[in-house]
Amino acid sequence: MTNYGLDDRVVLITGAAGGFGRAMARIFSDCGCRVVLTDLRDEGGEVAREVEGAFYRADISDAAEVRDLCRRIIEDEGGVDVLVNNAGFQNIDPVDEFDEDVWSKMIEVMLTAPFRLTKHLLPGMKERGWGRIVNMSSIHGLIASPYKSAYIAAKHGLIGLTRTVALEAGEYGVTANAICPGYSRTPLVENQIADQARTMGIPAEEVLGTIMLGPAAVKRLVEPEEIAQLAAFLASDRAGAITGVAYAIDAGWTAR
Repeated sequence: MTNYGLDDRVVLITGAAGGFGRAMARIFSDCGCRVVLTDLRDEGGEVAREVEGAFYRADISDAAEVRDLCRRIIEDEGGVDVLVNNAGFQNIDPVDEFDEDVWSKMIEVMLTAPFRLTKHLLPGMKERGWGRIVNMSSIHGLIASPYKSAYIAAKHGLIGLTRTVALEAGEYGVTANAICPGYSRTPLVENQIADQARTMGIPAEEVLGTIMLGPAAVKRLVEPEEIAQLAAFLASDRAGAITGVAYAIDAGWTAR
């Protein structure tokens, strides 16, 4: 395991109860970081115990809860060195994306919450002269597909936020980058496979192989651990000159 020189750095990971969040908690802990996790689900506490970290239950779609979360973490940990904006949704019904309440919730969680967390934690990074912001976007932050309007709007916006923060914070030793995974082995994708198989009346293996992985060069799902390794590298000093970049890790899905 590559250490990346992250010993004793405080890393905050949102959406830490499963999928990418759980994998990143383990990788950053292995790198010697003090891991701080937040999630709306109490399962995040299980992950925190596993990595000997701290867990704060919070609804990051609520501005007051985000403000209180950041205040408590700063008081308890002295600040955050690495912010990983990872929180998302376990399942997304394409039809519901045209419901205004659903649209607003998705934008709040996947775009506005990263903005608010950055707003509250970036000043401390600037003051210390070092910081890393890693935003979890998607290949749908780079391209569009039908029936994913709210999700795609949020993920495109997150890349714009990433690039702007990179330009504004670079002189203070702070970098900001986005990771854009393709179809990955997460609960969200597993639910999508099952839903499409049921809707289209075809086997789950056909949904995966033909629809999801059809455009990919490497015919497999991206593993959460691969995403976590990239996040750790982007947080390291080795990546100190990398900022404002949206990294696709998608098995060649967007290469066409």
